[in-house]
Amino acid sequence: MAHVHKFDVVIVGAGGAGLRAALEVPREYSCAVLTKVFASRSHTGTAQGGVCAALANEEEDKPIWHVYDTVKGSDYLGDQDAIEIMCEDAPRAIIELEHMGLPFSRTPTGHIAQRRFGGHTRDFGESPVRRACYSADRTGLVMQHTLFENCIKHNVNFFHEYHLTDLIVRDGKAVGLVAINMMDQELHIFHAKAILIATGGFGRAYRITSNAHAGTGDGMWLAWQAGIPLEDMEFVQFHPTGLWKLGILVSEAARGEGGILRNKDGEAFMERYAPSVKDLAPRDMVSRSIVMEIRAGRGIHAPDGTQYVHLDLTHLGEDVINHKLPEITGFARTYLGVEPLREPIPVTPTCHYAMGGIPTNADAEVIANADGDVIEGLYAAGEAACVSVHGANRLGTNSLLDIIVFGRRGGKAISKYLEKDANFAPI
Repeated sequence: MAHVHKFDVVIVGAGGAGLRAALEVPREYSCAVLTKVFASRSHTGTAQGGVCAALANEEEDKPIWHVYDTVKGSDYLGDQDAIEIMCEDAPRAIIELEHMGLPFSRTPTGHIAQRRFGGHTRDFGESPVRRACYSADRTGLVMQHTLFENCIKHNVNFFHEYHLTDLIVRDGKAVGLVAINMMDQELHIFHAKAILIATGGFGRAYRITSNAHAGTGDGMWLAWQAGIPLEDMEFVQFHPTGLWKLGILVSEAARGEGGILRNKDGEAFMERYAPSVKDLAPRDMVSRSIVMEIRAGRGIHAPDGTQYVHLDLTHLGEDVINHKLPEITGFARTYLGVEPLREPIPVTPTCHYAMGGIPTNADAEVIANADGDVIEGLYAAGEAACVSVHGANRLGTNSLLDIIVFGRRGGKAISKYLEKDANFAPI
């Protein structure tokens, strides 16, 4: 017999979007978070390079420039109203995380440090700008732990290692979920007034990916099974620098700190494809450039017949490599036996991010059809959702911004919904 639980709010997924939403649920309402892995091991923790906001701590920057870069980076296919909401809210969202205790790297004057990242520019594309707020190269990890710790403080109920198997929608209203406790294989039914899906992407559909093994697109699939259309599923991003053969991410932060991509002749080939921003061009452009170099015969041949290019960090110096890029360079040493202080790192494009997902509006309400009708009580945020701020290509660091901005907006929308005397509908 299945175990039955009743919570005012059930959130599926304990990454940044799910946890940020949980923090917005008023304490007088019960809130549960279901997660396939232990919360601190959610995939947000693997994000390395940063979270962007036009704070202008290191140099002049403006939210409107951030809007321009995001619209252009999306190949003009992003929802521009949603993009403006995200970019305008970014500075506030970052300061809020700082006040929660997130340990950002700092400038000598004590401000949040910022670095350059692909596709982020000043003066509407004139030159790269320092917009990515970071904590060394473990930004997602410290964000994940900060949000998790705050959820514990707010008495959020966690159900770790529960695998979602069914989403229950009755007469246009989300009423519950079915999940399996992975420890004992027992079925559990969660009856809720409001449900938020924040289960992440589906990178594991690809052979080479930077995604964790849990990234199998569960939330999207269950939404589709419940009759909810999915949006922009053809837009899948390949990150240009995954460790050769393995796909483990080598963050854009490495190029933001001055790393250079080189072909077999040692040529810095991005000067040919993107003369102004070079190695800090948007990810789709850099990924295509790497593939074009390989197809032109300028790739580096491996003994197994595969090809790659080099990411050269040797000129950055020991201080930058060991203090600003410790995790990235540690991966190169551990998995490839390469010493980044003396040798370039072999890299190839790796499946990284799904721009598409469950369609939502800017308040994370799930959209049921082309007319914009919403499914009552159902919300989605993060990579599982598609508010369409990323269009056909997401700029680096906009993912962590997406989850905290729209996770928060989803949590606030749920709170307003509960205040309207939302009821437990029959399962």
